Amino acid sequence: MPPLQLPPQIGHKGGMTTRHIATRMQALVQSDIRRMTIECDRVGGINLGQGICDMPTPPLVAQGAIAAITNRQATYTHARGLPELRARLADKLRDFNGVNYDAESELCITVGSTGAFASALFATMNPGDEVVLMEPFYGYHLNTLLLAGLTPRYARIDLATMTLDRSSVEAAITPRTKAIVLCTPGNPSGMVFSQQDLQWLGELATRHDLLVLADEIYEYIVYGGRKHVSVASLPGLRERVLTIGGYSKTFSITGWRIGYLAGPAEILQRAAVCSDLLYVCAPHPLQRGVLAGMDSPAQYYEGIRSEYERARDLVCTALEAAGFGVYWPQGSYYVMADFSRLGWANDQMAANTLLAKAKIAAIAGGAFYEPGSGRGSKLLRFCFAKELPVIEEACARLRAL
Repeated sequence: MPPLQLPPQIGHKGGMTTRHIATRMQALVQSDIRRMTIECDRVGGINLGQGICDMPTPPLVAQGAIAAITNRQATYTHARGLPELRARLADKLRDFNGVNYDAESELCITVGSTGAFASALFATMNPGDEVVLMEPFYGYHLNTLLLAGLTPRYARIDLATMTLDRSSVEAAITPRTKAIVLCTPGNPSGMVFSQQDLQWLGELATRHDLLVLADEIYEYIVYGGRKHVSVASLPGLRERVLTIGGYSKTFSITGWRIGYLAGPAEILQRAAVCSDLLYVCAPHPLQRGVLAGMDSPAQYYEGIRSEYERARDLVCTALEAAGFGVYWPQGSYYVMADFSRLGWANDQMAANTLLAKAKIAAIAGGAFYEPGSGRGSKLLRFCFAKELPVIEEACARLRAL
């Protein structure tokens, strides 16, 4: 029998060539965040890198999901999510965020806030369209843009003053720009956008006829007496804002993947189709758990906020004692810190050295800036969504540096 003749695009060692990899995937790799988590687990370190949020899940939420599983509520839900959950969510958006949405036509429960973001992009953008990101940005926002064939444009946040660099936003907009993405409270910046910056952004978006994709998943986690302002609540912006949220952070259920998208009915109709095609529906019993959790009293939300503020104060103070320049966050549970005084050459060396010396994982700052720009090369990002004993041990290790 003659030897098997393999097609030229398939290697004889069983490997596939890049001919079989989609162009959209050529430049996409596993995030630094996930890589550092793997390295941290390997050495048994404290993971202040990935926003895993391993705080306890509220009993009300857990029991709601357990009851759903026990009662065999395991079939598909409506593609937009449980009607009861959407109704409760509409009430919450009205009362907490100050925006009225119709539960039937203007809301969709998604597979995490990342699922909401992806569905929003595929519903509204065409390949080649430009979208403005605010540096430092959430890495999944950038990579989802690239996966959708979109072109990112980069504007900046001033970490020193926790304000928007307005001139950089104006410079990023071209005739091909279709949307602006912002995250408030911010990951990784910790910035809570002021009403003044949001109003300015809204006027800019209106002038250039842009959509605003507002990731507000950290809405309950703000410090120093600040208040979260939902972009869609500002006058004249509701019809051009897509609000992205979820309960991963609020209920410490990052692995459950329950998010939502809210916006104008015409866009939500298309986004719900995208969500259905990509994910079918969010997990049914876990939607039930979140529904139960929405009965949590006001004290619960204030409790998690104050716990995170205490953790913030401990971690930021320890970082300063270790020699970092700290950009104290106004919200979320991340902090950016400058290591220039510690003598490390760049962010990758800093992250690797910190893991080797103190067994603490942090994320290299360059992961949150335009690739190849060099911005972020003197920064690390830390996550303090940990229980108090873990935070205290991490702080002791930082001080020992």
